Amino acid sequence: MSNELSRLKEVCLRKIWETEPQHFTPWLAQEENLSLLSETLGMELELEGQEIRVGDYRADLLCINEDNSRVLIENQLEDTDHRHLGQVITYFAGLDVNTIIWIAKKFKDEHRAAIDKLNEITEESYRYFGIEIKVWQIGDSLKAPQFDVVCSPNNWSRNVIRDSKQEIAKNLSDTQKLQEQFWTEFKNYLTIVGSELKMPQPRPQARIVFSIGKADISIYSIINIRERKLRIQLTLLGKNSNLYFHLLMKDKNEIDDEIGENLEWSERPGNKECQVYLVKYNTDITNKESWEQTHSWLHQKLELFYTVFHHRIIELDATDWNSEDYGEEENHS
Repeated sequence: MSNELSRLKEVCLRKIWETEPQHFTPWLAQEENLSLLSETLGMELELEGQEIRVGDYRADLLCINEDNSRVLIENQLEDTDHRHLGQVITYFAGLDVNTIIWIAKKFKDEHRAAIDKLNEITEESYRYFGIEIKVWQIGDSLKAPQFDVVCSPNNWSRNVIRDSKQEIAKNLSDTQKLQEQFWTEFKNYLTIVGSELKMPQPRPQARIVFSIGKADISIYSIINIRERKLRIQLTLLGKNSNLYFHLLMKDKNEIDDEIGENLEWSERPGNKECQVYLVKYNTDITNKESWEQTHSWLHQKLELFYTVFHHRIIELDATDWNSEDYGEEENHS
């Protein structure tokens, strides 16, 4: 057995990823690479969107955390600078996120201090992380990326998060346990049937959120145990929700035909939230013997919603809406 040792050498980031938008961001968006970042932070991140427009800029990655809060990831393959710090703050305000993760080659002292200050002065529900990325290689071996946390909220650690999860699990109600088991089995079902739906980590809650490629718009799968109902729902949030809703309404008849059922269209004026949904009644979630049939229905309808709405959602542009048309739309629930 040879005792020959080699040296660990750092690899230039630009030799691995030439640019941030064309190379690094798509690489990080891949599930196995996003999982590496998740492990570093003690989170469970699910990708919601890439290159999300915010004013004159584009946010690199938008993710959903395990608690359904939104996480923004800003990438920089060089040392931190004031421009990216400004973008981070702009994205925080424009995308209604709870967590900001700023990844860079190296954090300068002034930017590290800025992130620490933001963590100090904002509420605990908002978190800012500074992450340095390095790539290592031994000899001619494969290259390995490494994320290092250099800035984080006060008292944050992966151990604290782990202990918190364990404590929460101990205090789940019977309903929450049933919800978590139902969604866990549904995730397994999607894997077995080979679905391309990217389902987030199952949680003890009534809903699961699926991204559809645009910030502030998602597909919800909702169970109501007490009222014995299932619901597939397109949810539009944010300042443009009503505009997007009416743009979609122009295709209402075509959408209903493609779904094969008449959907409920709910604008909910003043709430900055609009919904388009389908309900299945008389569904007893407590009857586990019926879960396979229930999961099959959910799978089919979720796939259908994604197929019918995805290309329309991607093409939505608030500037296409003519306010004069507003009064011509019929009233909806």
